[in-house]
Amino acid sequence: MSETGTSRRIRRAARVIVLDPEDRVLLFRFVLDDRPPFWVTTGGECDPGESFEEAARRELREETGFEADPGPQIAQQTPEFITVEGEPVRADERFFRVRVSETRIDTSGHTALEQRVMQEHRWFTPEELASWHEYIYPRDLAELIERDPQP
Repeated sequence: MSETGTSRRIRRAARVIVLDPEDRVLLFRFVLDDRPPFWVTTGGECDPGESFEEAARRELREETGFEADPGPQIAQQTPEFITVEGEPVRADERFFRVRVSETRIDTSGHTALEQRVMQEHRWFTPEELASWHEYIYPRDLAELIERDPQP
């Protein structure tokens, strides 16, 4: 139960922290009608029966065009938020980190919804993460970039 007394669906999701050869992190800018723009890592909800690792691999391919092993999980977070579709959820988000050798992103795998709301992407330096003027999720992204995988 949430603080408001209503039940929220558990939304299982994989988030992928994608780093380039210069240690910049890839983020996507979401623009929605009902809230200020915000930036997030690659990733999304697990399909039914899909593991977090499988979802991380799929989301990475669909959102960036990169084919890569997501490696071990580095973190888990359980935020409550409203999805882009307007559904209040409690997330079970597992984070993975992937290093890529190039920076060209292929967004041809984006769904119609993603094409509408994910209006741009860019590679952020650590300094930019610390001082960016729009919301970046997760707030502790800089720490997660440096975190060792969970045992």
